[in-house]
Amino acid sequence: MDNRMFRTAMGKFATGVTVIVSEVEGQVHGMTANAFMSVSLDPKLVLISIDKKAKMNEVIEKSNQFTVNILSGDQKEMSMIFAGQIKEDKQVKFETVEGLPVIEDALVSLVCNVYQSHEAGDHTLYVGEVINLNLQDGEPLAFYEGKYMQMT
Repeated sequence: MDNRMFRTAMGKFATGVTVIVSEVEGQVHGMTANAFMSVSLDPKLVLISIDKKAKMNEVIEKSNQFTVNILSGDQKEMSMIFAGQIKEDKQVKFETVEGLPVIEDALVSLVCNVYQSHEAGDHTLYVGEVINLNLQDGEPLAFYEGKYMQMT
């Protein structure tokens, strides 16, 4: 199997869409990610996977904190901004929870301290301990076979 075939196979797994956000020296950085999962209830842990070459990897290493923002079905543009698919400058409004920026109107925003990190191939896995969250009703934005989808 080659890399393209592996990517195609992984694209068959439908996921939600998140934006990972962190802040260093007053600068907010974010990236779209679908490599996210819940790990533990006691303590409350989640996991994100970040490419070692991504700027976000360096930001999380410095800040030792991050937020995971699970996007709602009407936040496709937000995902595209943080995925670099929309190149023009768009102003993104952030709210603050526990002193960290979260995406306004996300279905869920989880505020995390880095609990552990692990190198795995070309990615770093960050296990975050959830210290607070925002939660609201709505339908999620989904991603399947390289395309955005809304759950209806």
